[in-house]
Amino acid sequence: MSKKPTQPLADELRPFIAPFRFDGSGEFHLKSHKTDEKGGLDKDKAEKILDANRKRLNDFQEKLYAQDRWSLLLIFQGMDAAGKDSAIKSIFDGVNPQGCEVHSFKQPSTLELNHDFLWRSMIALPQRGRIGIFNRSYYEECLVVRVHPEILGKQKLPARLVTTDIWRDRFEDISAVERYLARNGTVILKFFLNVSKEEQRARFLDRLEEPAKNWKFSLADISERATWAKYQAAYQEVIRHTSTRSAPWHVVPADHKWFARVVIGSTIVSALDRLDLHFPKVDKAERSEFKQVREALLAEGKGDEGKKAVKSAK
Repeated sequence: MSKKPTQPLADELRPFIAPFRFDGSGEFHLKSHKTDEKGGLDKDKAEKILDANRKRLNDFQEKLYAQDRWSLLLIFQGMDAAGKDSAIKSIFDGVNPQGCEVHSFKQPSTLELNHDFLWRSMIALPQRGRIGIFNRSYYEECLVVRVHPEILGKQKLPARLVTTDIWRDRFEDISAVERYLARNGTVILKFFLNVSKEEQRARFLDRLEEPAKNWKFSLADISERATWAKYQAAYQEVIRHTSTRSAPWHVVPADHKWFARVVIGSTIVSALDRLDLHFPKVDKAERSEFKQVREALLAEGKGDEGKKAVKSAK
């Protein structure tokens, strides 16, 4: 990244970023991260921060698009009902959809299985000037596939390559790709929405009790709860082995959706603030041309003289 963040903004947002950021320095233990953290806020204070961050994000997104140099990749991971969908919807409310694109990665198709595990994500990467949002991502290949090893058998890998080192190899491959992307102007922010098992249970019950939310529920969600401990272990390994300074993980307390959104929004805004984004400057020749066009437009409707002005501007 090209510069330090604006100091007042950095100071304001740091309490909602630093405690939850892990860049690979030191030890990482998922159990030491609380799921019900509120950061000393209540909902009213949180809403004010969320609203301010939406305005900042909208401003930064316009400059990111106009400058056309950087791209931003946001990766959202978490257990079912962790709040990924609603967080994306809330944080990006009001942001120009032309500059953002959301990809939700489901079970791989036949075409996708005929490629390497990163292929379908690589073809969905954001262009320069754009924000790409991955709702689940290539990290599923080190999470759900690890918890359910039978899936690995359907990925058409040569048998000799499926060894006990495959997860370490995938961590290395992912980190290498993320390092490559960072070196080419893609800012990568990864969010693990850390929800408790009890809060997930409450949200599942809510989905069952509200007809408008029934479509979100699946019996498979319940069977996955039985593998909760395995998923927690898999997430710990993923975060521990793929956190780097250029692609850090943010372990977001997700029991309170409003606080999770404060953390995520603040992290995104702070990262964009570091990029020294600005609208492209117009050179002298272009300004001179603009002056002629302006004069021609002002002269329109003034008869033959106006037509002559328009013609000379061309």
